[in-house]
Amino acid sequence: MRALLQDVRTGHIATYDVPPPEILPRHVLVRTAFSAISAGTEKATVELGRKSLTGKALARPDLVRQVAEYARSHGIRAAWDNIQARLSSLSTLGYSSSGYVVEAGPETGYLPGDRVACAGAGYANHCEVNCVPQNLVVRVPDSVALDAAALTTLGAIAMQGIRQAEVSLGEIVAVIGAGLVGVLTIQILRAAGCRVVAVDLLPDRAARAVSLGAHLGLTFNEPELESRAAAFSGPGFDAVLITAATLSAEPLELAAKLLRDRGRVVVVGDVGMGVSRRNMYRKEITLRMSRSYGPGRYDPLYEEQGQDYPIGYVRWTERRNMAAFLDLLSTGAVRVDELLSHRYGVEDGDRAYADLESGSYTGIIDYHVSAGEAVTAQTFPNHVVRPRPVDKLRIGCMGAGGFARGVILPFLRRHPEVILESVASKSGVAAESTRQAFRFPAAEAPSDLLLNPNVDAAFIVTHHDSHAGYVIRALKQGKAVFVEKPLAVNRAQMDELATVHAELAANGRNPFLMVGFNRRFAPLTAKLSDFFRGCTEPMLIHIRCNAGFIPRSSWIQNEAGGGRIVGEVCHFVDWARAVTGSPIHTVTGVTVLPDSGRYNADNLVVTLVFEDSSIANLVYTANGDSRGGKEYIEVSCEGRFARLDDFKTLRLTRAGKTKTLRGRQDKGHRRELELTIEAMLRGNPPPIAFEELRDVTETTFLIEEAVRSGGRVPTSAGNQPSEAPQARESAEGQLRPRFHG
Repeated sequence: MRALLQDVRTGHIATYDVPPPEILPRHVLVRTAFSAISAGTEKATVELGRKSLTGKALARPDLVRQVAEYARSHGIRAAWDNIQARLSSLSTLGYSSSGYVVEAGPETGYLPGDRVACAGAGYANHCEVNCVPQNLVVRVPDSVALDAAALTTLGAIAMQGIRQAEVSLGEIVAVIGAGLVGVLTIQILRAAGCRVVAVDLLPDRAARAVSLGAHLGLTFNEPELESRAAAFSGPGFDAVLITAATLSAEPLELAAKLLRDRGRVVVVGDVGMGVSRRNMYRKEITLRMSRSYGPGRYDPLYEEQGQDYPIGYVRWTERRNMAAFLDLLSTGAVRVDELLSHRYGVEDGDRAYADLESGSYTGIIDYHVSAGEAVTAQTFPNHVVRPRPVDKLRIGCMGAGGFARGVILPFLRRHPEVILESVASKSGVAAESTRQAFRFPAAEAPSDLLLNPNVDAAFIVTHHDSHAGYVIRALKQGKAVFVEKPLAVNRAQMDELATVHAELAANGRNPFLMVGFNRRFAPLTAKLSDFFRGCTEPMLIHIRCNAGFIPRSSWIQNEAGGGRIVGEVCHFVDWARAVTGSPIHTVTGVTVLPDSGRYNADNLVVTLVFEDSSIANLVYTANGDSRGGKEYIEVSCEGRFARLDDFKTLRLTRAGKTKTLRGRQDKGHRRELELTIEAMLRGNPPPIAFEELRDVTETTFLIEEAVRSGGRVPTSAGNQPSEAPQARESAEGQLRPRFHG
């Protein structure tokens, strides 16, 4: 499909061919008919993209702080590689569109062919096909044309600003900034029975605002502005909405001058907030911010997971604001025909943005699609089968996020026996960015990559909840698989995967499956294991991970994605499993700090007992300071003691003598990948046996269950913990770990 994208490094905008996105749960796949360009947000995005690296740093000091923190934790070289990976990418543009539903899950309530309006940066992009969360999609009334409906997101922004102003019938309102959102705001205020004045820097915009419904148009710098405004408003304006975009605080200063005593000012646009206290204080002015399209914005549970707010508690969400704007279009209360005159084909999008910079405040991208074309079935590429090169491994990478681009792909690109064959991602745009950055021959949708006969091995580096499904499909296609942790996020996934693995093995297909438990392959882990080699007594292991705070709203904390226990604690379960060399027998002593509404059961202590009687105590914290060091491990056994600090320093003590090993932090990614590639090429077993992978994964489920049940895992014997650490029999006849209270 075609997509209008910006090169992050240069800021250049062009049309690219990218793979189409795949449908996700609680999302709707939409064939775009029209998408809107507005001067405010998009112009600022384009200007930032065209700045030099220094200019970008000055404009976004928050990102500079993130880079500095990353360099402190991972080293300067890793931080530089991370910066380069981000710069060598393509960025989507646009956040307001309309089109036809191609595919939707039954839970969404949409059917193929439905006419819809879509919202959201990263969702309603300038792309021929978009995958949009269900709460950011709304049906378009039959009486509303799709080109007009493409402005729905901007209308919702205007609507939310007016709701924040709490205007009532007959009030006098000023709108500072007569761009696209400004003129929509003016028309909605007029429809609500308000008297409206438009203020803009440009006289032609002020005049256009009058033609679109303002009672009076004023120019920002005209000498008579305040006197003309006072003549219109009498004691002053009841409310002022600022829809301008400028670094200056002058619009806010002007608003304070125009308002009556105890008036209200609402900031909708991106303006400077350095207003002087005097005017605001003397009039006791109320200052409010308007958060984009309305309640639900920036809440991943609402936007990504499809959880709506009860209408009795939140009357106007962003989706309901979108629907309300479409109702105004359908009745003719808001007119947008004059705003749709600048039209461009998707192939001419670069010209559209050039016009935007030269003064136009709106533009419509026309994709020239009809309803019949929109719902046609998606065709899959016809792969031309090529013979496999001798002593070369052709790799397809599923996932194009920061870890794939910063860790996995740089290694694979440099490996002499690897051919980068294809890359896929759920969005398609990220896949094309990665294809260009790492010189893959092809970028595909995930389904296409899994069917590609020229891909020998699939490297799966996607969101956690997708891992098991992709692994199963790849194994069934006969591909060797490397998947980042976790292997699965719940027992249903793990059981299905284990069944498929067993069936393939029974049929002699020798499935190759490796999980990215890298820490067991770290150089200092190998030194530590050598130090304890020959010991016959059980080990006592203490692991402390100062993991750091992650908000509950993050996808990492999402229950569907497994959470931090399944997704991160698994690393340390695996490390202890590898160092002891013994299966896990019992999970016991799970204790969690109270969350106080801030955490998500991610401050916990867990004790593991192994079949050789070794014990591992895991302390995982989210409430510490990152500068205190992240990972700290102590091991004692048979008169020997080892202390591993952040995989940079290892102290080995025996018979009163201590040997200290130091080096650059190395958590084992390189060695893990070397062993994986070698095993795939030679037809050897994976570096970690499947039973160990399952052992670790099942253990994280037990920890999670213990946490969620207050330290007790329900059993078939009446929700009581077991009386003895008996192991659970698996379908394959192997002993599985269990919880013991």
